[in-house]
Formats: sequence, C-alpha cells, structure tokens
Amino acid sequence: MIDQTPNLVRPAPSEEHVHHPVTVVTGGSRGIGAAIATRLAEGGHHVALGYRSDSDAAEKVAAEVRAAGAACVTVRMDTADEADVDRLFETAAAELGPVTGLVNNAGIGAPVGPLAEADAAAMRRALDVNVLGYLLCARRAVRDMTRTGTGGGIVNISSAAATLGAPGEYVHYAAAKGAVDTMTIGLSKEVAAHGIRVNAVAPGVIWTEFHADPERPAKLAAGIPMGRAGRPGEIAAAVAWLLSDEASYTTGTIMRVAGGR
Repeated sequence: MIDQTPNLVRPAPSEEHVHHPVTVVTGGSRGIGAAIATRLAEGGHHVALGYRSDSDAAEKVAAEVRAAGAACVTVRMDTADEADVDRLFETAAAELGPVTGLVNNAGIGAPVGPLAEADAAAMRRALDVNVLGYLLCARRAVRDMTRTGTGGGIVNISSAAATLGAPGEYVHYAAAKGAVDTMTIGLSKEVAAHGIRVNAVAPGVIWTEFHADPERPAKLAAGIPMGRAGRPGEIAAAVAWLLSDEASYTTGTIMRVAGGR
C-alpha cells in the first residue's frame, strides 16, 4: 500500500457537487488517462484521479480539470492494492460526492519481448495491475453505486491486442486485456438491474508514453488501415460517450477504436 495523504481540493462537498457526475479515473496522470480526465471535466464530471508515482504530472492534469470548471482530487495509489482502492473511492466520495462513474485505465505493458524470455515476477505484477486492479476497482464501484442507489457507468480500457495477440511484444498483456473483455461482458449482465452500465473501449496503437520505443506508433502506421496511430483524445471521446446519457441503452459493449486494425 502506498502511504501518502491525498491531495485534496477544497472546499468540502457542496450541494453543487452532488448534482455533477463524479468519476474515478485510474492511471490518470498521463496519456490516455489524462486525456479522459480533462475530456470528462469538459463534460461536467468532477474527477477523482488515481495515479501511481508522478505527483507533478497528476497535479498538472488536475489543474487542467479545474480549468475546465470541474472539481478534482488526486490520490497516489496502487490499483492492485485493495486498501489503496478503498482509499481512492472513499476520498472521492468525501470530497466530491457519490461516485457515479469509473474508468479503469491504469495498466502495465512490461515486460516487452517474446513470452519465452519474459520474467515471471514482471508478468505477475503486470497481471496484478491489468486484471486484479480492474476487478478491485470495479468491485468497489459497484458496491458504492448499489449502496447509494445512484447507478452509474464503468468503462474499462481494454486493447485491440486482446484479439490481435501482440506476438513478439507482450502476449501476457494481450491475455490480460482478453480477461478485461470477458469481465466487461459478465459484469454488465450482473449489475444491469442496479442501473449500472459496464462497457469497454479497446484502443489500437495510440501516441502515448506507454511504448518502450517512442517511435513505435509511427513504425506501425503502415499496417493500420487508416494509415496512422491514434491520439489519446480520440479514446477519451469514446469513453465520454459511453459515460453519457446518450449511451443509456449501451452495456456489455467493447468499442474498438483502432483505425480499422
């Protein structure tokens, strides 16, 4: 468990906060997570931003969220740690109001390379974050949304790798994202009666710091039907729609945003 006092936004909860969606975004300090946080803020969501280590980056994203007119709290945490997950959600509820949304985004791609050369400890850590972390966060979100009776939405960030397999790069990561897809479908059926919708967005190759080789998106562009890698904002737009009232009849869906790949 990471021991750090959350960076809170004052004032304390108000009636105004209660009338806004309150969404938890994990892995929100950079890349796709950062784009999601700011896009949701532009749509009126207050944001609880979970991050692993880079407090400066997290606070920069929080400043962008606040500049968009939303409230924000940042919490340093590890999604694979049950106590940290509980602390993230408890902070969100205490400072912003009842949680109505979750974006499961925190993920690890390493180790990179053929499976035969992969380190077992590194794979175990990746699976803890990419699968167990999603399950722990979703479990807490469902508990909170059910208890408060607010209903809400969960969006899991999957990957096109779940069906492409990522041979030679990270088969273990692709397998984890396959698990995320299965979780999305199963949980959507389990909680639909509680007014909770569960969907996933499966990005293709996106320009972020996720890649061990910074030029990987450019190198893979020729194999993408649209001829380019995607942008974080394009993933954020899909997430924002799935959490909006316009997607009120959408659950159990895995939305592929991968340029045709």
